[in-house]
Amino acid sequence: MRGLLRMFDHTKMIVLLSLTAGLYTSLLIPFKALVIIPGYVELRPAGTIPVVCSLFFGPAAAWGAAFGNLIGDFFGMLGVGSLFGMLGNFIYGYIPYRVWLQGKEASLTLKTARDWARYVVAVSAAALGCGVTIAWGLDVCGLVPFVAAANMIVLNNLVFCLILGPVIIKLLLPRLQAWGLLYQRIMGSNVGPAPRALHLVGLLLIYAGCLMALGYANLKFFTGSTFLDHALTVPILGHTFSLHAGITPGALLLFVGCILI
Repeated sequence: MRGLLRMFDHTKMIVLLSLTAGLYTSLLIPFKALVIIPGYVELRPAGTIPVVCSLFFGPAAAWGAAFGNLIGDFFGMLGVGSLFGMLGNFIYGYIPYRVWLQGKEASLTLKTARDWARYVVAVSAAALGCGVTIAWGLDVCGLVPFVAAANMIVLNNLVFCLILGPVIIKLLLPRLQAWGLLYQRIMGSNVGPAPRALHLVGLLLIYAGCLMALGYANLKFFTGSTFLDHALTVPILGHTFSLHAGITPGALLLFVGCILI
């Protein structure tokens, strides 16, 4: 994870952070009217940007997605949920490049079946991580039920990334390579993959945690109450925050997995 901080030693990476944030914000705002859950979830074709920028700009995209989402929230969705929106979008821009770093032979041109498989893994892990993080935060604050937010965010991000992502990569990759703006060229040895075994464990934890939380939430939605309904409630400044037993362990596994990859 050292690349997340070492990137600030490189002026170009800071510029790419600003570029990602600005591009993300500029594409978020026009779709603010396409609301799915008023005040919290909207239709987001712009959800493709953090993933594509992550593959191009590495750690700059993680920071850029977080700040871009926060700026976008100033145009209609700003609130306590914005903090979890920042965290979820940070993870959304963080996971793809960490997945891609493990495949030294992988090509962003997506020419082979292995390249496409790696892309699907990167996109699905990022979409799950983003959706579960944001939905868990909204659920903890009692703002939106986990199942509603998580399902919508994951589906939105996954669909747009799988459809639009490869097109954007094909259009922009040759130009960014020619301009020397890919993060590995800029940062060199300051960014590198985690040990393969550690990375695999981390990736499995991300999937396990996300699927555990989503599986429980959807099961509860269709079958009713379960023994995992219990919650640890913490009153802070007159507001009650609830950590639900069926969801929180999955979210914690996700966070541990993100650290390991």
